[in-house]
Amino acid sequence: MEYRHQIQSYTCEIDSLKGTNESLLRQMRDMEDRMGREASSYQDTISRLEEDIAKMKDDMARHLREYQDLLNVKMALDIEIATYRKLLEGEESRITTTGPVQTAYSSIGFRETSPESQHQRSSEVHSKKTVLIKTIETRDGEVVSESTQHQQDIM
Repeated sequence: MEYRHQIQSYTCEIDSLKGTNESLLRQMRDMEDRMGREASSYQDTISRLEEDIAKMKDDMARHLREYQDLLNVKMALDIEIATYRKLLEGEESRITTTGPVQTAYSSIGFRETSPESQHQRSSEVHSKKTVLIKTIETRDGEVVSESTQHQQDIM
């Protein structure tokens, strides 16, 4: 009787332990599933961030190329400006030693008409442009030739 009671007690304990074991196995599977989903989520985040890094590197390389191009253009323009500055300084010093400065001007005159007369005389609206070009050619600081040219255009 006592042995039967012990067997029943052990059987109940074994059933209880089997239930606990099944519960722990279920918890372990749930935890593995949750960890798998989290790992997948983290892996997706890592992939997305790596793509963003690659895109940013491409953008940075593109910006660097554009910057280099702009820098090259700036340097070329600086050189051109320096060249023109030297040419102008040389021309100014040459002109100051030779005499009068080359002059050019233009004037535009407009004839005013009222809206009523525009319909009647629209062909009479003219503009006039006068350009005076004075050219002085020098060699070794001496005036070689000098010319003046007038141009009048009616528009």
